Amino acid sequence: MLRVVRRLFRPTITHSSLRELYVRLEVISGKDIKVPSGRMPAGIYISIIIDSRRRWKSAISVLSSEESAAWGDTVTLSSQASPAFSVEIRASYEADRMLGSGEVIGKLQLSWDDLLNHGDEPFNLSFPSVRGIHPSLTLKVAIVHACDDALSDSLVDCKIARDTDAGHARFAKYMIRRKVSHLKAAVQHFQLVLDQCPVSHPDHAAALTNLAYARLEGRARNDLQDIDATTSLFRKALALRPQHHPDHLLSLYNLTKACHYKESTAAGICEAAQLYHELLPLCPEGTYFRSIAAGENGVDYVIGGCNNLPEDASEEGICLQRVVLELCPQGHQLRPKALDKLAWALRSRFTQCGNIDDLDESIRFLREAVSLCPEGHSDPAYHLNELAYSLELRFDYQGKPNDLDEAISLYEEALRLRPVGDEYRDTSLDNLGLALITRFNNRQDIDDITRAISLHREALTLCPPGHPGRDTTLNNLALALKTRYDKLDLSEDLNEAIDLYRESLRLKRLDHPERHRILCNLSSALCSRFTHTRKNEDVEEAITLCQESLAALPPLHPDRYFSYIWLKNAYLPRYQIQHNPTDLSLAVDNFRLASRHPTQGFPRRIIQAYHWTVAAEQHDHASALEAYSTFFELLDAHLATRSSVTSQREAAAAFHYARSLPTDAASCAIRCDNVRHAVELVERGRGQQWSLASRLKTPVEDLESANPKLAHNYLELSKLVSNAAQDSITITDRAAADLAATKYRKLTEQWEASVAEIRNLQAFSRFLLPPLYADLQAAARHGPIIILIASQYSCSAIIVPTSGEPHHVPLPSIALADLKTLKDRFTRAIRHASRMDPSELRTDLIVLLRTVWDEIMLPIVNVLENVLKLKRRSRIWLCPTAAFTSIPLHAAHPFLTRADRSKEPCLEDLYICSYTPTLSALIRSRQMMKKRVTPSFVAIGQGQPGAGKGKALSAIDSELELVHKLVPATATHTTISGDAATRAGALEALEENTWVHLACHGKQDPTQPYNSHFVMRDEHLTLLDIMDKHIPHAEFAFLSACHTAVGDEKTPDEAIHLAAGLQFSGFKSVVGTLWEVDDAVAKHVVEAFYTYMFHPKEVGVMDPTKAAWALNRATHAVKTKVPLEQRIVFIHIGV
Repeated sequence: MLRVVRRLFRPTITHSSLRELYVRLEVISGKDIKVPSGRMPAGIYISIIIDSRRRWKSAISVLSSEESAAWGDTVTLSSQASPAFSVEIRASYEADRMLGSGEVIGKLQLSWDDLLNHGDEPFNLSFPSVRGIHPSLTLKVAIVHACDDALSDSLVDCKIARDTDAGHARFAKYMIRRKVSHLKAAVQHFQLVLDQCPVSHPDHAAALTNLAYARLEGRARNDLQDIDATTSLFRKALALRPQHHPDHLLSLYNLTKACHYKESTAAGICEAAQLYHELLPLCPEGTYFRSIAAGENGVDYVIGGCNNLPEDASEEGICLQRVVLELCPQGHQLRPKALDKLAWALRSRFTQCGNIDDLDESIRFLREAVSLCPEGHSDPAYHLNELAYSLELRFDYQGKPNDLDEAISLYEEALRLRPVGDEYRDTSLDNLGLALITRFNNRQDIDDITRAISLHREALTLCPPGHPGRDTTLNNLALALKTRYDKLDLSEDLNEAIDLYRESLRLKRLDHPERHRILCNLSSALCSRFTHTRKNEDVEEAITLCQESLAALPPLHPDRYFSYIWLKNAYLPRYQIQHNPTDLSLAVDNFRLASRHPTQGFPRRIIQAYHWTVAAEQHDHASALEAYSTFFELLDAHLATRSSVTSQREAAAAFHYARSLPTDAASCAIRCDNVRHAVELVERGRGQQWSLASRLKTPVEDLESANPKLAHNYLELSKLVSNAAQDSITITDRAAADLAATKYRKLTEQWEASVAEIRNLQAFSRFLLPPLYADLQAAARHGPIIILIASQYSCSAIIVPTSGEPHHVPLPSIALADLKTLKDRFTRAIRHASRMDPSELRTDLIVLLRTVWDEIMLPIVNVLENVLKLKRRSRIWLCPTAAFTSIPLHAAHPFLTRADRSKEPCLEDLYICSYTPTLSALIRSRQMMKKRVTPSFVAIGQGQPGAGKGKALSAIDSELELVHKLVPATATHTTISGDAATRAGALEALEENTWVHLACHGKQDPTQPYNSHFVMRDEHLTLLDIMDKHIPHAEFAFLSACHTAVGDEKTPDEAIHLAAGLQFSGFKSVVGTLWEVDDAVAKHVVEAFYTYMFHPKEVGVMDPTKAAWALNRATHAVKTKVPLEQRIVFIHIGV
């Protein structure tokens, strides 16, 4: 069977049949589109030319990063006019109004047969090669029955357009064939167009751009000159195409490219970077425009140029480096270099101006650079050294030990990466050696300085004569030897150091920016030798060198500090030898300049202020009080930069040698017959950490009435500062800790600005300033305050009365050494008494308490009775300082029997004694008493702590039951004990109740007092936990636990203990203990105390101000039941 095959035949199109056909042509897309001239187009369009009068133009499509374009445009063409037509791919250099027809990319002549032979499916049309690549279009055709007449009537045919197109054609030939004649012809055509397009002409900007671009490429190939004139044309074009103009982006790019070629100065490359910073955010992702602008011949070229510029720490230079860094996002290959350049500039500005923000930012960038340093990086040691150096600088400025430790660790790692034979090993040896010198100066480990000298000697062997780093290594070795001389007094070290400094100075150029440091270092060595040999020429040269160093530095340069201290170190020893008063005056002047130099870090300035106090006291100079005030002012400011109380204490403990200054300052003021100022100084110098912490909790009721807006702003900022401090405590990552510290400092600056604004109000001019005597006297409103001053210069007391002038009470029969002996004897006597039978006489303790009476309290009592006429049983407050804080002053007793067999009264027979850590603490507690709430009482007991937390306290439960019975029924009363007495449970109870009785183990940590704690069932309830709480409604706490009112060994004048912590958190009245409590007998004191406290119980009055009287009565009442050391262990603190 034969099949009949049906075939589909396409008709043959002849010229005669074309009259009847309409062809719909769809231009879909194009690919591999390259512009012959290489110029950046605004877009690509397709032109179909039927004859000299009829043409069609597609929309302008933006070229993609793959050098493709998409249109989707259609046109219906009639075959009547011509047997053939042409298809052109053209580049447009204007996205808006076109000038001319743009540049031809490709052109093909096609017949209708060529077009229709592809059927209904899309097909590719390939064009002649452009720069080795064949552009192509994807088209689709169909025969239709009507024409939409989308062709324009005629081609644009005017002189401006013809000259423009001729210019594009000539320019393209120039770019391909590199013939200068083509360039000149192109420039001539474009200049003719510009001449025909005045400023008011709509194509003026396009004409400027075409001429400028041709000139620019000619300049790039050294065929034309005068880049400035070319750049000026681009600027004019950009000015005519502001933001949001369709051609703004292209004009911005063209100007940026012009700036590339301004290579004679850094200005061009800097401007290009600024322009790219503006340009890149405007470039759409995925476009050819962005791929070129963001590529190696675009922004990367500019970044590389910026990175090769000389180091510049000016504001303009740093701004440029910030721009460059923003041009290098995460993952960019040039980001590590940009980070390094910006970090260097910031650090350099810090060394010139002393702004810690610059150094912090530098460290942040360097940490990132180190993290981006891949395995196998050409020189990872470089970034490690840079970060270490910045950390070391920050340690010098802020004194944070972690910075120095991390710096040394990084230097060690860098040295490991630079083994013997590495060309930069000498640098790593020097850097590590210098850091070890710094650590030796702070920690006095002789191994550090020994190793530092060894490292510097090895570095010097790697820097023979002629080596560019020899002068620096000579200086560093000399510094190490001089440092060891200061410690070990080896004259050979000093002499070698001087020789090395001289050689280093000889090699250092006169204009070298660090020459002043060698001048200072040599001066210091000569001063040391003068002290040893007393050769006048040494000290004269030392002074000259320092003066030369100062002359080389601007007024606020941080390094002027070193010139000041070495001038001081020259004048002071010369005064000590030659006794010329002028030298002493000059030494003091330089003490003043060094300690007050604003761009140097606080730790160094504090050290100089301390040495100033010592020198002024030693030589009886009138500036002593100024020196003390300067020290306290600087220490306050330094501690305020630390976000947590533990870091504040660490910072204060770093100046352990100055712990006597509060009392020494008061002693100095007394010797100057200024007792009022003595009170102010001792208050300012003591309890600094409590003062810093409490400033964020200062009551502002009066301010709220006077200016609610300022009060609200202050409270909000106080809250933010407090929260920032809390957030920083748990951070362990160093980079995160740096960011937290910066955030805290910024918030603190805002808080300080708020405080300054408050002080502008007349009634608040001294808001949060160190209080004056008139302010402090408010503490004595309900009874005199007795400040006991233990100074190396004298021991005495100051009585602050309710009104009038303070009274100075000399204590001539006791000295500071006696007090320290007395403290040790008390410790031994109490330890011995704890092992005695309760009925035995505490002879040792009695002898000591009699000494306290005779030599300390009796002279004070005489003034109270005979001068102030203070009535017996009046209240007094003891405010002990230094060694006095470890002595039970309240228990002073004559232990004498009169002739009539009556007993001589002791201190607690005469007066009701309380303690206060500072006068300000007492004032603050009284201010908070203004608002009272309905009292609630909680008793918290933990007699069965967890394993390893102490022995069981068998009497705790019975003590809690006893307390429960004695509390008035009118008060809400709860008891928490056993498994419920946890850290969280105790904290919640403290916050929710106004009265607290706490019975458990208490532990004072003498080395880290903020870790002092009450032992709960699970975790310790620490002093830090308590301080974190703000409980303004709290009133009274009885701490039936050991060591709750014993201070810190390193900073005794801070009174950092559990009782003070409760007072700080809001409890106005606290009963605490000075040493270990025997729970079996403590309940007798507890029972007697609450019996008196709430007497008569039926009335139900709960008054925290009765606590001192109740404790006084209770200790008298239990004399027969409780041994002496367990009666006097309890003290009252607060209102």
